Amino acid sequence: MTSYFSISRFLTIIVKEFIQMRRDRLTFAMMIGIPVMQLVLFGYAINFDPKDLPVAVIRADESIFSRDLIHAMENSGYFRIIQTAANEEEARDLLELGDVQFVLNIPANFARRLLRGEGPSILLEADATDPVATGNAIAAMTTIVQKALNRDLKGTLRHLKQEEAPFGLRVHKKYNPEGVTNHNIVPGLMGIVLTLTMVIITGVAVTRERERGTMETLLSTPARPVEVITGKIIPYIIVGYIQVILILMAARFLFHIPMVGSLLLLMLVSLIFIVANLSMGVTFSTFAKNQMQAMQMAFFFFLPSLMLSGFMFPFRGMPEWAQWIGSALPLTHYLRLVRGILLKGNGLSDVLVHLWPIALFMTLALAAAIKRYRKTLD
Repeated sequence: MTSYFSISRFLTIIVKEFIQMRRDRLTFAMMIGIPVMQLVLFGYAINFDPKDLPVAVIRADESIFSRDLIHAMENSGYFRIIQTAANEEEARDLLELGDVQFVLNIPANFARRLLRGEGPSILLEADATDPVATGNAIAAMTTIVQKALNRDLKGTLRHLKQEEAPFGLRVHKKYNPEGVTNHNIVPGLMGIVLTLTMVIITGVAVTRERERGTMETLLSTPARPVEVITGKIIPYIIVGYIQVILILMAARFLFHIPMVGSLLLLMLVSLIFIVANLSMGVTFSTFAKNQMQAMQMAFFFFLPSLMLSGFMFPFRGMPEWAQWIGSALPLTHYLRLVRGILLKGNGLSDVLVHLWPIALFMTLALAAAIKRYRKTLD
């Protein structure tokens, strides 16, 4: 045994490692791809000061004052008027479905009461399930109110121009009036935990069978691919439901999260979400050569889901391309479903708009898993 350090042996080992990297192209791609993905997501997609937040307006007053107020809101950059609601019921539906972040209610006779010096009030209702998404916009609204009508209050109306606005602003933070962060984070953790565990557990479990040789035994049976896939998925569905129940119990008894909606409906939508993630795990296992690769691919799927779903950062604060990617991920829609059911009391008709994208993703992932598994038989 030689006791000295050999440069030639050292260089030979380095060359050997590069050859091994070339053979294991998937792992090498993950080593490059994951840092690049993190750089892009953290550099471009993260924004704690979202702008262009959608607003619906109930405008019972058509005066120049109400028009200038709306223009001032849009010019601030924080608000984007997308719809004029006919009544409060329509506006409430838009807010509950998440189509708008704010509802601005300008009452009738607003201009008349303003000119009389009666100090009329306008109402701004906010979907405050995510306090970070609305905090800066609400703070900006206070400044907008103070300065919005200064241009119009001149001449005989100059006496109405004071340090404070000649009208009041009432802000109603709905669904999370105290701005408690836990009310937004804890329900979202249900989707995060299910995504991480379901994809990794399934991908690693199937890959481990192939590594240990037990897959050959399974392939020698008359079981068809669809039977094998569903047989492997169902036990983990039960595990997923156990996780959901534990998180709900912790949310209720430890964090005192309000549960306004139907828990039965929540369990139904959770089933579709769980199957979608399990199908992705099976699909990854058909590509992976070992358990490490299966975990790498699962993390490659989990990272954009975490960053682009609206769990960690306001969804509407991300650039449009990031929102398109996020909208294709099941976690984005599941977070809205969970928060909508628990915090807003959404019913079946309300959740369908976010349920069908998850169901579509589940169908495609399940079909890909069965197709890829059939190829492994050959």
